Amino acid sequence: MKTFELKGAVRADLGKKASKADRVADVVPCVLYGGAENVHFTTTNSDLRKLIYSPEVFVVNLDIDGKKCKAVMKALQFHPVTDKVLHIDFLEVTETKPVVVEIPVKLEGLAEGVKAGGKLALEMRKLKVKGIYTQIPERITIDVTSLGLGKTIQVAALSIENLEILNAKNAVVCQVKLTRAARGAAAAAASGKK
Repeated sequence: MKTFELKGAVRADLGKKASKADRVADVVPCVLYGGAENVHFTTTNSDLRKLIYSPEVFVVNLDIDGKKCKAVMKALQFHPVTDKVLHIDFLEVTETKPVVVEIPVKLEGLAEGVKAGGKLALEMRKLKVKGIYTQIPERITIDVTSLGLGKTIQVAALSIENLEILNAKNAVVCQVKLTRAARGAAAAAASGKK
């Protein structure tokens, strides 16, 4: 996984009033879980932009007033109207304790069903996986070259070394859908054989 550097400052005051004052000052209240104790801190909106508005998954190198640790972003809250970031939860990671994260899915190759007139559809943009953070890839690449017309790839068909996929086994990751043109060609071919 890629790394992201983020600096923060420990919050002196906690609670609704203090959080509101922080947001007015254009800083985002954050919490770091998973260590010896929870750490409440703030960071600036501008520092967070590349971390939040990206399809990538990052290991965050946090520097909170000189205390350094590695973490992953677990929860993110946006304002329902303005879309401003209200709060972020980070989870401290170690090389011994597995974490659960969502990894982007990338399809590779030209599917057989697409050559036959179908349309390739990615149904799950991310998969939830569990593993040690050092063994989690940046993305899950699926080869679809042998995927035929009307066929699907389900979670159960995937296996990633050292990782456990937590999504439902029967969930469809991608499929080649029949288009109207492909259905018409198949019907014409079937009627021509009779």
